Amino acid sequence: MSWKEVLGFSFFLVVVILLSLYWFFPFGDTEFKSSRSVNTNFTINSSSKNMQFYENMRYPNKTISYRIEDCTLQKTDEMERAIQEIENLTILNFYKVNNNAVPKASAKEEILITCDSGARFEGEFFVAGEGGPTKITKSKNFNVIHEGAVTLIRPSKCEEPLIALHELLHALGFDHSDNPENIMYPVSECGQKIGKDMIDQINYLYSFPSYSDLTFENASALMHGRYLDLALTINNDGLKNSEESRLIIYADNKSIKEFKIESVPINAGRMITLKNLLILQTRVNEIELFLDTGFPELDKNNNRLFLEVK
Repeated sequence: MSWKEVLGFSFFLVVVILLSLYWFFPFGDTEFKSSRSVNTNFTINSSSKNMQFYENMRYPNKTISYRIEDCTLQKTDEMERAIQEIENLTILNFYKVNNNAVPKASAKEEILITCDSGARFEGEFFVAGEGGPTKITKSKNFNVIHEGAVTLIRPSKCEEPLIALHELLHALGFDHSDNPENIMYPVSECGQKIGKDMIDQINYLYSFPSYSDLTFENASALMHGRYLDLALTINNDGLKNSEESRLIIYADNKSIKEFKIESVPINAGRMITLKNLLILQTRVNEIELFLDTGFPELDKNNNRLFLEVK
């Protein structure tokens, strides 16, 4: 066999060996990703109704105070990271009430975060944490959360602080989801996400400024001769207690009486009853009630009410 034939055979043999090594012992890593689209929204279907315990739940302001008590460094860090993530995703801001600087009796935190080291079970499932609103005022437009609470029982085993996020969203008024991919699913699993519909809901609710909103309710008037009897209620359907205002009563565009209205708390009302208010006009076709407010409101169009002759 000539040297050319030996060389050719050797080359062929080397190629076969290399191909065999490549085939049976591949080099490098190959990463695979899911080709299916993962729905992380609150609900699996397209409806995002009933995301919260009650409709339109929010705190009075988009800047929310919180306090962390009796927590390990790990759980404290997870809650701080959860708060930071909510701030990054939404228009909400949080500020921490200092445990040492503010006496507990005068603390003003809206969300109290505590920790529990004892194991808890609910059926066959291990309870990782608890959270939710603890004081709510229901108004015409919102269910206003005044106080919320979070208890962290077990630290997260995931890279993301999923348990802290889950319970913090409970404190913001969000209920459990039936979507396993959503962070509000009752059983926590790594990889769960906050759905865009939840982020949109938070941003929508807190897009309304923290104003009061005075409205009229149950107003009625009765003329007997030249005397007027009037009964009405002034409600506050807004997000904060109102300031002092004035009620002006007109008879056919003529001012006949003014009253000072003290501050009206959220979802509270002030009843006003007048008897035998003298009207100088011989005939009245329309009574107008006007709330003169020198402060901003959610809606000033409802500050005026007309009562007409039946």
